[in-house]
Amino acid sequence: PELTDINLYLFLVLALVAEVLGTLGGFGSSLLFVPIASYFFSFQTALGITALFHVLSNLTKIVLFKNGIDKNLLIWVGIPAVTFVSIGAWLNQFLTTSWLEMALGIFLVLTSIAFFMMRNNVLKPTRNYAILGGTISGFIAGAIGTGGAIRGLTLTAFQISTPVFIATSAFIDLAIDSSRSIVYFFNGYIKSDILYLMPPLLLVSVLGTYIG
Repeated sequence: PELTDINLYLFLVLALVAEVLGTLGGFGSSLLFVPIASYFFSFQTALGITALFHVLSNLTKIVLFKNGIDKNLLIWVGIPAVTFVSIGAWLNQFLTTSWLEMALGIFLVLTSIAFFMMRNNVLKPTRNYAILGGTISGFIAGAIGTGGAIRGLTLTAFQISTPVFIATSAFIDLAIDSSRSIVYFFNGYIKSDILYLMPPLLLVSVLGTYIG
């Protein structure tokens, strides 16, 4: 579905804001980008666009923060996240859109409350918490389009430096988004009529990450 010029510009500006804030917060842009994209497109199409946009966004972060990565967290959080994002993305096709949109709204509210209440992270920096955080964040990312906030809370518990946090999260997120992009494609969420958005979204990802 092709947007009118004014809606396209508005969409790209809001995507830029989401990318800047997602980089600053360390939770990725999907937390804000999914509801934004859902305003302009159907929920399933928004999921497909989000997955592709996040691939571009995370590649940009990896280039800018390539000197820092925690290999243990990449394994403990990344492997369960990639496994369960594929499951969540596959199950998405069997769920009613209105229920998915409601689930997204509830998730965003609960996430906001969690960020407000957990200013001092109460999660323990253990392998079990890392695996659990990766599992939950991956499944939710596949099912409703965004799980970066949970992954962010999980990584924060390990008190790693900001560059390492962003790079590690970006590597995990790249694997997550690459996996769900494939599943979303076979679900029919990614079609040729949205590919015209990728060049401007690539520019948005580079500019937004750099500003953030």
